[in-house]
Amino acid sequence: MADDKPDRSRGESPAHRDAHAVEGRTHTGRTCRIVDNTGEVDRAELAALLEDLVRARRFGLLGMSAGADARIPLAAPVGSHVQIGGRLYRLLLFPYEARIERF
Repeated sequence: MADDKPDRSRGESPAHRDAHAVEGRTHTGRTCRIVDNTGEVDRAELAALLEDLVRARRFGLLGMSAGADARIPLAAPVGSHVQIGGRLYRLLLFPYEARIERF
């Protein structure tokens, strides 16, 4: 986001003061990143999760609808969860960013 303000209509939340990110490249060579908005996840764990997401081709514009109708919201996040260590986190997948947040 150009002005660093979260777009709440897309499910974004403000970055926590302890948030950190790891950047990588998608299978098509575009820059992608994973952001730990909790400040709790080790950078090595973040890097491994980013590699897994890239390998699974989870970044980019997906041509499928997450809803019950035929609309395809291209920039809408896909919500999921991930367990890291003994903790469960919310995982939001945007076209070129994954974000980890607390439930």
